[in-house]
Amino acid sequence: MLNIETVDKQTRELIESIIAIGLEFGVSIFGAITLLIVGTMIAGWVRRGTRHGLNRIPRIDETLKPFLAKLAWYAVMVFVLVAVLNQFGVQTASIIAVLGAAGLAIGLALQGTLANVASGVMLLMLRPFNVDDYVDAGGIAGTVVEIGLFNTEIKTNNGLCLIVPNSKIWDSPITNFSRNLTRRFDIQVGIGYGDDVEGALIFLESLLDEDDRVLKEPERLVKVWELGDSAIIINLRGWTNSSEYWDAVWDLNKLIVISLQAAGYSIPFPQRDIHIISNPA
Repeated sequence: MLNIETVDKQTRELIESIIAIGLEFGVSIFGAITLLIVGTMIAGWVRRGTRHGLNRIPRIDETLKPFLAKLAWYAVMVFVLVAVLNQFGVQTASIIAVLGAAGLAIGLALQGTLANVASGVMLLMLRPFNVDDYVDAGGIAGTVVEIGLFNTEIKTNNGLCLIVPNSKIWDSPITNFSRNLTRRFDIQVGIGYGDDVEGALIFLESLLDEDDRVLKEPERLVKVWELGDSAIIINLRGWTNSSEYWDAVWDLNKLIVISLQAAGYSIPFPQRDIHIISNPA
């Protein structure tokens, strides 16, 4: 039979072991909870600070600001969770290695999508074009409707909606027709070799002077461009506001044709002279 003193001793040792384990885990749990609370507060501060700092940068799009702020919050929370696991004696090095391997595998599987996201971030930060700009990117021309993280929506001239991956736009030369406030036009018209060239130059320059949409500076030019096979080609060069470019060009084309015909100038068609030599025999 067990001695009462022996039972009491074993009970005391068991109670002491439980108390020791409880104290050890209690400290770990208290430290983990403290780290989690403090880390969450710090992550919130970092998120708000990032958003506040981004608001001071006008070039960054509103779509990108909450994304970057949330990304900063996730980065802090990852470190907090690793520190919490470390409180319980978990080998965080192996966890970090596993997470890194998983991230690499996910990155390889989604490399096309991640490329679109990276290109979207670059488009939103560097701003080669804005919404409502008319652009030509990689042979795709139209008015920009929306710039997203994954793709860009473009409306073509004939009213079609194109959803273009950001990586295709970012990897191609981008022509922004709306970025500059002014734009140059060149209109070429042909007159006959029998017409008065000097008079035609003065007459065409007066047509540019009469159009208020043609800017005074930079200087407009009306010069003989080429001596063609069937006509003398005259080039009219001027500058206009980008918003008025097409209306000005279309109206000037119409005005030039009507005015030259009314003034008696010929606008010749391509022609050939054929000489027939008869055989005396």
